[in-house]
Amino acid sequence: MKISVITVAYNSAKTIGDTLDSVGMQTHADVEHIVIDGASKDKTVEMVLSYSNSNISLFSEPDKGIYDAMNKGISKAMGDIIGFLNSDDIYADTKVLAKVANAFKDPKVDAIYADLVYVTQDNSRIVRYWKSKSFLKGDFAKGWCPAHPTFYVRKSAIERLGLFDQSYKLAADMEFMLRYLERGQLNVVYIPHVLVRMRLGGASNQSWKSIIEQNQEIFAALRKNEIYFSKVWFVASKVASRLRQFIFGFVRRHY
Repeated sequence: MKISVITVAYNSAKTIGDTLDSVGMQTHADVEHIVIDGASKDKTVEMVLSYSNSNISLFSEPDKGIYDAMNKGISKAMGDIIGFLNSDDIYADTKVLAKVANAFKDPKVDAIYADLVYVTQDNSRIVRYWKSKSFLKGDFAKGWCPAHPTFYVRKSAIERLGLFDQSYKLAADMEFMLRYLERGQLNVVYIPHVLVRMRLGGASNQSWKSIIEQNQEIFAALRKNEIYFSKVWFVASKVASRLRQFIFGFVRRHY
């Protein structure tokens, strides 16, 4: 079973080496790693080219943003299963993709997702623990969402349900998963393990302004997919979820 891991990069020379190593050390044998670089001005391209791993494919050219780059990666993917790993993130251990492949041995499984931890920039300390749960229809209206870097889906499902909607600048990943799970009704499985260590940061979490803009896009995505929701209930549930993540992170860090 071939798994395509897509990494979108732009000026990521400081961190992408960790990402490349993380994918390269996976025990699952059949992996292709597609790096979509947005014409970086630092040494990102040189860093990727320095790796002799024949499973890495690099494409570097200007793009229209992260979701345009992700769509380019999907179009180039040859794997049966497709997932994403950010250029400053790493897998939690060497058996992550083996766990993903094992879940997809069941032909009825269309997609999977798992847990994620946010870590400091030097990857030395856990700050938040995004502990998920099994999906129930209607969860997205309550502020719930899987961690996108842990989300893997069959290419056949993408061909049926479509690519990232680039009209969303901050929440296209959420709309993508919402469309797949709520509207597409894919058979999805939750793996109760941490698969990804994500460095703190990201376009949608850099300021209060971006957080508000992201939530406005999420509301638009819910309306587009004809899902009834209450803004008050959504925000309250999302705040409670974030608090739990910090508490779980503290517990995991100290015990």
